[in-house]
Amino acid sequence: MSDQMPKFIFWISLALLFYSFVGYGLLLAMVLWFRRPRAPIPDFVQLPRLDVIVCAFNEASTIESKLANTFSLDYPHALLHLVVVTDGSHDGTDLVAGAFVPPAGIQYTHLHQSERQGKAAAIQRAMDASSNPIVVSTDANTHLNHEALRLLAGAFADPAVGAVAGEKRIVVSGSDDAAAAGEGLYWRYESALKRMDAELWSVVGAAGELLAFRRETFEAVPSDTIIEDFFLTMRIAQKGWRVAYQPQAFALETASASVSEELKRKIRIAAGGWQAMSRLLPLLNIFHFGVLSFQYISHRVLRWTLAPLALPLLYGSNLWLAWKHGDGWLFFFVLQTVFYLAALAGWMLEKKQIKCKALFIPYYFCTMHYAALAGFFRWVRNKQSVLWERAERR
Repeated sequence: MSDQMPKFIFWISLALLFYSFVGYGLLLAMVLWFRRPRAPIPDFVQLPRLDVIVCAFNEASTIESKLANTFSLDYPHALLHLVVVTDGSHDGTDLVAGAFVPPAGIQYTHLHQSERQGKAAAIQRAMDASSNPIVVSTDANTHLNHEALRLLAGAFADPAVGAVAGEKRIVVSGSDDAAAAGEGLYWRYESALKRMDAELWSVVGAAGELLAFRRETFEAVPSDTIIEDFFLTMRIAQKGWRVAYQPQAFALETASASVSEELKRKIRIAAGGWQAMSRLLPLLNIFHFGVLSFQYISHRVLRWTLAPLALPLLYGSNLWLAWKHGDGWLFFFVLQTVFYLAALAGWMLEKKQIKCKALFIPYYFCTMHYAALAGFFRWVRNKQSVLWERAERR
């Protein structure tokens, strides 16, 4: 075999990985450094009416505290309508939600049916049961900060904004393991990218933990959609609206109970990512969508498609070059090998419930790339159910 092909594969794979996880963020930071900051959004003369949607499945242990948290938020009660959907729950979630008495002045609607059809269908039921101009969707296992609703609503004073993403924050303690530390680090980095994406033009897919949108921008999400929050916000952006980011409005969530639980969630997200990409093919046309396509491809498409493939290609091509030439190629190969051995050691230590923070990052990094590949094959074989399997949290 000629050396040219392994060298080409090596450098292309390295460039893809670097750009996907570091280079895009650096490029955003450079562009924003030279660009004039966006003008501050003026405050509303009058706050808008809000529908707050909570879709809960088997959340009996958390739903009461979620409702109490929602009712305690700093927003005029007369402007709030809370809609809770507990479809399919069989652990008493529907009984708790149905018996809950809201504070005076807040409109409260509880919807329940024994059949479980997935979150997209639950959101559609909530939309049909509500009518306010701004809708806020938040997960049942999260708590919002006191000012979250006011901050989200304020972003809609900009008429170009069709949706607003809040920030997802993972509660991590010093004693947590690879799952918590890796998930927390990942979301801190994602939050930084979302802030820069929004400053450049638009957030590229919001997390369902805390998301607000104008009712007029909503369109029914197909009931078989796996990750409805991403698809919904990308369709809003595709229609020309900006998806803004409000980092001071945040949803607190505990980390996954283990890496295996996080892996279960990530595989589902990866399968949903492939499904969404197949339905959002026009967004790849950078000549039509310009900056939005650039953001979408850089932040999402490369991570879900080429980056997971680049890892084995980088290692395999490096092995060939190190065997043929040694020298600097051998140095790179040793570095890669040490990285994967560290990930393997992290996996073995987690099995023994031994914590070693130095091994969290390589272990989590490799696990998440495995999830991306597993999610692809699950999507191709049509094995990913729209009924998500609830991940255990701390």
